Amino acid sequence: MQIGTHVKNDAHSTPPVSGSLPTDRAACAPASAPAGRGELPVLPDSIRVEAVASCQLKCPSCPTATGAIRRAIPAGYLRFESFKRLVDSNPTVRHVELSNYGEMFLNPDLVRILEYADKCDVVLTANNGVNLNTADEDVLQALVTYRFHSMTCSIDGASQETYEIYRRKGRFERVIENVRAINRFKKQHNSQHPILTWQFIVFGHNEHEVPRVKQLCRELDMLFKPKISWDDDFSPIRDPEFVLRETGLPDTRQGFREQHGVDYSRNVCLQLWNQPQINWDGRILGCGRNFWGDFGGNAFTDGLSAALNNKKMCDAREMLIGRREPRDDVPCTTCENYLSMRQNGDWISQREIRIHRLFHRAAMWKAPSVFFRAVRSILHRKRLLKVLRRLC
Repeated sequence: MQIGTHVKNDAHSTPPVSGSLPTDRAACAPASAPAGRGELPVLPDSIRVEAVASCQLKCPSCPTATGAIRRAIPAGYLRFESFKRLVDSNPTVRHVELSNYGEMFLNPDLVRILEYADKCDVVLTANNGVNLNTADEDVLQALVTYRFHSMTCSIDGASQETYEIYRRKGRFERVIENVRAINRFKKQHNSQHPILTWQFIVFGHNEHEVPRVKQLCRELDMLFKPKISWDDDFSPIRDPEFVLRETGLPDTRQGFREQHGVDYSRNVCLQLWNQPQINWDGRILGCGRNFWGDFGGNAFTDGLSAALNNKKMCDAREMLIGRREPRDDVPCTTCENYLSMRQNGDWISQREIRIHRLFHRAAMWKAPSVFFRAVRSILHRKRLLKVLRRLC
């Protein structure tokens, strides 16, 4: 069992996180967990569910485009009936992230899902990212009508010429038209939602467009979110000093670890506690990065609590905090994040889990949108990351 090298999900794709809402005592806790911690089954109020496991673009480093995800994620989409049953049978779930390896807007049931979530007061996000190339106007209007909270748009260029180098088969102007349409509907409905973020993977071929992207973000009322590429070999950055000055990011993920002493995608591991990933068919994937194996169990047929607290999931959480040896049949065992933790001995801490949970809860549930926007803007600055690292 091997992990693919280049995947699109990481810590900085992680939206609001939840807490554990117990219904029963369970033996899911680490054997040596501190008193009062880890004694209850994980039943978060925030989950991730893949809306659709296909994409119309052919981004060269994406496992969806290469077909690598088919080892564990077959083609398909989240049916409205499955979503409705999941929401109805789990009233503690208050937030669902719908984007992962596929393009959310390819789901033919999307408007019904948005409408039902709004009716049940369940917050929806697509903060991992959408390419926004294919979306009918009625769907874009539904995002506003049904109070879709926030959405990250993956746009790696400020012109068609640059954009299509990585977002192959994508149309830059169509994406911008769709953003403008959403903003028009927001104005009509006097709404701040969905909050829009422009995610920009920095490459050598597009680094010169960072200032232009920032300007477009101001014009389009979007947050700017630069991101380090997974693939050091694809269009490597040419001017690291310029990129650092414009984005606050080093040119590679290894450079990020050297600067901050932590892996760039570390927070994705916290999803096993705070925001577990569920496939469109209900199978448990654990986190948004995993595409090479599932954890057994099915949230749709076994029940959410039972599926999230099966033996593999419990053992995986113990592995990530350094309290058990790896299991060959647990997907984490071959993941680069886990291998880095084993090599460096920097295991996930209980305090890290709590801070991650509380920070995102404050941004999502308690604070007004203005605060959320400010938090999202600041989140990727190295100063705050260092502070959070010290707290953890």
